[in-house]
Amino acid sequence: MIENLWLNLMSIKKEATMTKAELISRVANEANMKKAEVERILTAFLNEIKSILQDQGKLTLTGFGTFKVVERAAREGRNPQTGAPIKIPATKVVRFKPGKELREMFK
Repeated sequence: MIENLWLNLMSIKKEATMTKAELISRVANEANMKKAEVERILTAFLNEIKSILQDQGKLTLTGFGTFKVVERAAREGRNPQTGAPIKIPATKVVRFKPGKELREMFK
């Protein structure tokens, strides 16, 4: 069921953009559940991912992939309007590395 949903989501467009409401609607339809139930589940799921990344810095969902918080180094850039050099401070970002099962779907 989840694999079918993932394939349906990936078939939308090569560069799909989807709102949370659209995702909820698709999952509710695929799982034959009420949208309100799916919304509670999806919200809880996303909140847990954020919490785990904040506390531990890494989350692996076996077969799907790994989310990891990494430090992006400070660097020098350019203001696109003026061309003047600017300093871009170091920051933390979340990276995603797809798991084997997900990678295999697109070979």
